[in-house]
Amino acid sequence: MDLKQLNAFIAVADLRSFSAAATKTGLSQPSLSRLLKQLETDMGVVLIDRYHRPLHLTEAGSFFYDKISTILTEIDTVTSMTQRLSAPSSVLNIGFVPSVLYGLLPEIIATLKQFSPDIDVNLKDISSYQQMDALKSGEIDVGFGRFAHQDPWIQQILLRHERYVVALPKSHPLANVRKQRLINLANNRLILYHQTHLPVSSTVTTETGTQANDKLSTNRVNHATTHEAASSEPITEPLLHLFAQYGISPFMTTTVSDLQVALGLVAAGEGITLVPASLQTVRTEQISYQRLVHENVTSPIYLHTLKDFVHPKIPDLLTAIYHVYEQRGITYRQQNFVSQA
Repeated sequence: MDLKQLNAFIAVADLRSFSAAATKTGLSQPSLSRLLKQLETDMGVVLIDRYHRPLHLTEAGSFFYDKISTILTEIDTVTSMTQRLSAPSSVLNIGFVPSVLYGLLPEIIATLKQFSPDIDVNLKDISSYQQMDALKSGEIDVGFGRFAHQDPWIQQILLRHERYVVALPKSHPLANVRKQRLINLANNRLILYHQTHLPVSSTVTTETGTQANDKLSTNRVNHATTHEAASSEPITEPLLHLFAQYGISPFMTTTVSDLQVALGLVAAGEGITLVPASLQTVRTEQISYQRLVHENVTSPIYLHTLKDFVHPKIPDLLTAIYHVYEQRGITYRQQNFVSQA
């Protein structure tokens, strides 16, 4: 059994076609078939059912595929990290979620370049979830995201919490109410936009006195919702989770592809949404942004990188971040990544 045989099997299993797999791997079909046959002979197991179109994996083949694909991904990750350790790039590739770009990221990058004039920075718009694979492949060296991730290859630090504000159409009855409560927003259509959801373990919350009062108030709210408030399933959609912390389920929800689309619908009067406070300069002609009274309704900002390889310019990036926070009077707890290489 060798890597060529395993990669041939993965290609056929993914594409369910010898011809398509041959194109992907750059091998001829006879060579691909021979590698797969050798693998099956070495293992004494039939992995591919060749008598169906498209090809099917046998039960043993499905089991082997699930296990070996994870191992091959780890081999690719280790190979990429080894190459970067031996010859670190002078370019710092930074991934970010769009909401961070509207905040302090431009100021942080400007400060970083001021402190390190020779640094070469490359920015990439990429979701929190996709940043995990991008870090492993070397596509990015560090990422700004909004979600905690449990991944054995990744280390992350919490930079700060950013308050949510409610975005309402300018014509909305609550558009000029300066301090908003979630219970008063529950009868609106809530527009959801997150691509990444919370891990199940983070959805367990405790109820404060304020939350209990809001929960009692929900008796007055119409619960003809698209989500069951009393469902035993954990609520992992971030905005719904914020409402659920207070025992509230919005009247109706609409899910869109990204934050900009969500704000476009708010501007059109199609609903409301919650966004990090740094977004409150967007579409101000059509949208009213108002503060929420709930102090714990926040969106965290995380910085994450690989556990076993910290790009040599990342400490400079952290210095720039904390400098901007100090200049802006933002509360933070200074942290550093630990290189385990």
